[in-house]
Amino acid sequence: MPTLEQLPACPVETTLTLISDKWKMLIVRDLLDGTKRFGELRRSIGNISQKVLTSNLRQMEEDGLVNRRVYAEVPPRVEYSLTDTGRSLKLVVDAMWQWGEQYKERLAAELD
Repeated sequence: MPTLEQLPACPVETTLTLISDKWKMLIVRDLLDGTKRFGELRRSIGNISQKVLTSNLRQMEEDGLVNRRVYAEVPPRVEYSLTDTGRSLKLVVDAMWQWGEQYKERLAAELD
């Protein structure tokens, strides 16, 4: 997790530092529905490579947004879920959803 000294002074910039990657917001969106295994998450997100998903999940875990739970099984089973901090991004995701819907409606109205 970053220290306060490592984060920007501006709260908006801090938020963007943690979630500005397109994939991170889609990961949050999909984990808001509940815990998912790596393969489920990859399928639900769509066109994301294994490497990019792994990298984003690791960064989000380091930032305190995602929990990673490994089960001692063969083959190993790994599940991902949001932390309380990650779940608090629901308000951001909901606002983005509403804004996107309104934008699409305005665009459709302009095209008519």
